[in-house]
Amino acid sequence: MSTTAMKTVGTNAISPHPSGSPPVVFAFGIAALLTGIKLLIHLSLSGRYGYFRDELYYLDCGRHLGFGYVDHAPMIGLVARTALLLGGALPVLRMFPALAGALLVALTMLMTWRLGGDKFAQTLAGLSILLVPIYLAMDSLMTMNTFEPLFWMGCIYVLIRIIQTGDSRLWIWFGVLAGLGLMNKHSTGFFGVVVVIGLLLTEHRREFAKPWIWIAALVAVFILSPNLIWQIHHHFPTLEDLHNVRVTGKNIELPPLKFILQQILVMHPVLFCIWIAGLWHFLLGGGKKYRLLGWTFLAFFGMMMALHGKDYYVIPIYPMLFAGGAVALDSALGHWRLTQGKLWPKAAMITFIVINGALLAPLMLPLLSPEKYVAYGRALHYIPPKQETHQESQWPQPWADQFGWPELVSQVAQIYNSLPPEERSKTGILTGNYGEAGAIDLFGSKYGLPTAMSGHQTYYYWGTHGIEPVNLITLQYGPRYLNEICNSVETATTHHNSWGMGEENQAIYVCHGLRKPLAEIWADQKHWN
Repeated sequence: MSTTAMKTVGTNAISPHPSGSPPVVFAFGIAALLTGIKLLIHLSLSGRYGYFRDELYYLDCGRHLGFGYVDHAPMIGLVARTALLLGGALPVLRMFPALAGALLVALTMLMTWRLGGDKFAQTLAGLSILLVPIYLAMDSLMTMNTFEPLFWMGCIYVLIRIIQTGDSRLWIWFGVLAGLGLMNKHSTGFFGVVVVIGLLLTEHRREFAKPWIWIAALVAVFILSPNLIWQIHHHFPTLEDLHNVRVTGKNIELPPLKFILQQILVMHPVLFCIWIAGLWHFLLGGGKKYRLLGWTFLAFFGMMMALHGKDYYVIPIYPMLFAGGAVALDSALGHWRLTQGKLWPKAAMITFIVINGALLAPLMLPLLSPEKYVAYGRALHYIPPKQETHQESQWPQPWADQFGWPELVSQVAQIYNSLPPEERSKTGILTGNYGEAGAIDLFGSKYGLPTAMSGHQTYYYWGTHGIEPVNLITLQYGPRYLNEICNSVETATTHHNSWGMGEENQAIYVCHGLRKPLAEIWADQKHWN
């Protein structure tokens, strides 16, 4: 072999071969260890608090399977139905986000390997994903958000393989994953838009001259079509819901600088150097072959910032930056003379990340009692970010929304069962939001409570369940409106939970004698936000 050839081989030692097969070995053992740790963390803490407000809603969606819902795509209902078939217990329900989080760790390591990262780079990327604060919190709850990064990064993995192999037929798999991602959460549409922007800004725009990317788009639309038909049939309720959120100013809107700082915080300030290195690696560094990924991230970040998206809207796209950043930092350490052939810089980096990740983890996991959580947060000077303008609680909303539901249902049951039998049989339960309705439906059966009714979100379509109540027990309804529709209104009790959401700490009323059948005034109950 010539000297020139030997130099060429040495230069490409950490890069994929033209065939797309990296010369480095995938660290199966390390991947198994990190994914196992991730899975064990979430499974062991799955029953620590209680059901999250949205989880209660999704369980009812699982009981009313459909191709669409007012405020979300249909896949989460199918996942909830599966959990119900397995018993519906909290550990069973949260097994799914735990598995999704563990798979994301493995997929990030797999992307790192495909980008040419060795065992250290793979470990650094996987460990980072394991310790990202918002991922720890997100994977503790059964929501659409925990599955979204899997679908997006599955698409990114396909893009990496297309770039490496030149095989445009792989776009079909991109279309499958994108379609499933849309059936999980409609925001995957934004992801598709920014991938198109990334393609147009790079040499990969030539893919539009081939049939495969267009076939992939048709595949994604075909998978989404049941939900599209549902949306058309129901006059696009999701768009109406989003419009209501915007005009009512429900969500907190951050200016650009605060939005950027919030991203650094939720992804952990210590890990900032890794994902920003990944962005540099793709755009300006040794990974310019994958410049498409860098532009895709910048386009999505800028779009979410311009649209005043919540901080967690951006998080599904970060794992690819951690993969690229791990490769870049490993390469930098290899080129730094003082570190060549030495393990201590890599060991020090891993140790530093683990220690700092462990310090913040108790604030992201259902680990501490509420009192200890607040005390620990104060000790670290941690101020949890607010997502909504009317959020009222002593600690972050995801934790507060897990407290008080069984107690609330117990109070409703006491009121219901205290009524005379002839009155009780004609009494329904009407709630102001889906959390209360879901709690009644989950915990109420042991008290003999009827199915809850609500005009909030998709509950509006489920109507009165064929119930024709004469009287109502109401939650989050005010006396002014009740006096308009009832012959008399009684304050039965007041619910209060110090660690729950403040909006639930309200009076519970009994409406005696509806002046009109509830079905006739059902349109008044509609509340989409």
